[in-house]
Amino acid sequence: MSYDNHTQSKNAVLNIKPVTARIGAEIEDIRLSADLSPAEVAAIQNALLKYKVLFFRNQNHLDDAGQETFARLFGELFAHPTVPKRSGTGSIFELDSTHGGRADAWHTDVTFIDAIPKISILRGVTIPETGGDTVWANTAAAYQDLPDGLKSLADHLWALHTNEYDYDAYHSKASEEDIRYHEEVFTSTIYETTHPVVAIHPETGERTLIIGQFTKRLLGLSLSDSNHLYSLLQDRITKLENTVRWRWSAGDVVIWDNRATQHYAVNDYGQQKRVVRRVTLKGEVPISIDGQKSKMKKKEKAILDPAILKQLYPNGPTSPKMDSIFRLYPAVSCFGLRDIILSLKFPSLLRIHQINSAYPRLTTRPRIS
Repeated sequence: MSYDNHTQSKNAVLNIKPVTARIGAEIEDIRLSADLSPAEVAAIQNALLKYKVLFFRNQNHLDDAGQETFARLFGELFAHPTVPKRSGTGSIFELDSTHGGRADAWHTDVTFIDAIPKISILRGVTIPETGGDTVWANTAAAYQDLPDGLKSLADHLWALHTNEYDYDAYHSKASEEDIRYHEEVFTSTIYETTHPVVAIHPETGERTLIIGQFTKRLLGLSLSDSNHLYSLLQDRITKLENTVRWRWSAGDVVIWDNRATQHYAVNDYGQQKRVVRRVTLKGEVPISIDGQKSKMKKKEKAILDPAILKQLYPNGPTSPKMDSIFRLYPAVSCFGLRDIILSLKFPSLLRIHQINSAYPRLTTRPRIS
């Protein structure tokens, strides 16, 4: 695909300022809204394909509704598969640092399903005075930089992706609140999907690497070999020369091509509050270089483990996250599991007795570790 006229599309001219030579550009002098002309939308799309990440400052006029109506210019809205959307919105995914929203691991959004979202649009709402930057990496450029032998190997590899992963291993600074959020909400439904490690970008034809935080293992390899090769490829993707870093201000909007990037929210702002809100757009199922499509292998409601419940709530239902459990499991048909959930309302000794008596009646007995 040619980008010769990326600053102009059918008489729409964008003021584009590249941030680095490999990834990222700031677009100035534009007010994002649903009122953009088709030519302006096309120009933004072309710039996105070229630069992978676009930065827009001073979009303070956008609220949740405005962000969603603007996003619809570029495709169909996509709601997160497990995390409830922000109240009053069609699909907005809120990352609030005070409620487990610290995405401090390299990832491409939602690769644990088959049709990976194509575009993400993130808006800065509450930004800490210091820290809280986000970094993006170009997975297409990373592939191009691989030596030929490693390209040939990666071209034919497949990986298993899941949202059920070792949270502590990826998030060394994870708080108790972060871990609870992951246990209760993010993995309320367990997904597993196989993706080609190298996929063909549906619009540019570029080869991109699909790995990151949700990668459980590379298929056809021993666990040791999988871990070593994953680390090698991931190091290539996140090489500093292949990245762009953005210092947020409230009202900033960032759009990225989720099919050709990974990103990382730097967790360096202590107890300061950081809130960003994301809209994602539905994408296509990735296709390998030999034409095979990604496949979802598993989609199952998680079973609450009594041991985990006792660890999470040793003193009864005092956590504000308790509401999320009852929201996620309002119509449980398994009486044993229903009793376990209801037992959280009881005082400590009675609750433990209720859990122990209900556990043998579970239709699928969870593993206690």
